Amino acid sequence: MCKETFSTRPQLRVNTFISEMVAQFRREAQQKASSSSSEQQAAKPGEVPCDFCTGTRLKALKSCLVCQTSYCQTHLEPHLTVKGLIRHQLIDAVENLEGRMCTKHHKLLELFCKTDQTCVCTLCSVLEHKNHEFVPLREEYEGKKAELEKTEAEIQQMIQKRRLKIQEITESVKMSKDAADRQKAEGVQVFTALMESVERRLKELMKEIEDKQETTEKQAEGFIKDLEQEISELMERSSEVEQLSRSEDHLHLLQSFSSLKAAPPTKDRTEARVHPPSYEGTVGRAVDQLEETVWKPMKKKLFEAELQRVQQHEVDVTLDPDTANPALILSDDGKQVYDSDVRKNLPDNPERFSYYGIVLGEQSFSSVNGNKLQVVIKYTTNSFQLRPHLHGYF
Repeated sequence: MCKETFSTRPQLRVNTFISEMVAQFRREAQQKASSSSSEQQAAKPGEVPCDFCTGTRLKALKSCLVCQTSYCQTHLEPHLTVKGLIRHQLIDAVENLEGRMCTKHHKLLELFCKTDQTCVCTLCSVLEHKNHEFVPLREEYEGKKAELEKTEAEIQQMIQKRRLKIQEITESVKMSKDAADRQKAEGVQVFTALMESVERRLKELMKEIEDKQETTEKQAEGFIKDLEQEISELMERSSEVEQLSRSEDHLHLLQSFSSLKAAPPTKDRTEARVHPPSYEGTVGRAVDQLEETVWKPMKKKLFEAELQRVQQHEVDVTLDPDTANPALILSDDGKQVYDSDVRKNLPDNPERFSYYGIVLGEQSFSSVNGNKLQVVIKYTTNSFQLRPHLHGYF
């Protein structure tokens, strides 16, 4: 910058004081430029333009209900400084200021007619709406705003209740899925064990039948072997007899006949029988044994497991005498209930069951998913069953 020539490279240094001043000036210049740009922003589609701007109409910041005109920051200045204009009522910039004027008298709508539920000007209150009840717009605005806030609070409360209900239902579905998964796992375990027991008993049944058949076959094989041996001996004797009968030597025939006659006699096989084993009732006995050794113990085990699960939700119930059917008799402590053939003359109570033999518990109980349950005693011929009423309170 100084145009001075250096033969060797100098050690240049920054003047920190001037550098900081320059940086400060630059920041202030940027802020002023940004502020000016914001103030001079042209009105976009959908925004309220300034009614006093010529050429490019800037975005209006406020509207004057008295002047019926909208102003940008620059043209709004008189309403903020001039004594006569300060009293004017300014609102956030809005379109259609004509809609805030009475179409009949061309005056500002300043009153609310509670009789006709409409906005009117001061002349309307004297002429068309004479003897009606009026309040300032602001007063009615505050009242309606309070109603809207109350309505909004009620809506939010309804939304919250429904969100809680969604959460409750979601938790119920999750609990149901968990219970279903447990039941499936238990079912797989039980039926796997049952199938293994059935397969094992089937193998035992097959072996029992096959053993009987094998014994029968061995007995038959023994008979057949003896018979074939006798047939062989008889054929050999038949050959000797035939050969001797053909002999023409008298001496030889007579000498041989005595030895032939002395041959040991054959066994009488006319009564020889192979009796097939009886299989009648074999399968039935196997099924009975399977039920006795497998199914009954398994049912007992399942019942005990189910009983343990039910006992986890056991509650102490005190019966409500104001709900008991007149044909029911409650114990003094409210823990027992009996059926009676005679209907008692009891005070009329809207909570009392007059047709069905039912009594409710005094307490309300919450199930694990949050539903309030009624506790109901249902009886049939002096036999009572305690069960939850599924139509619960929500």
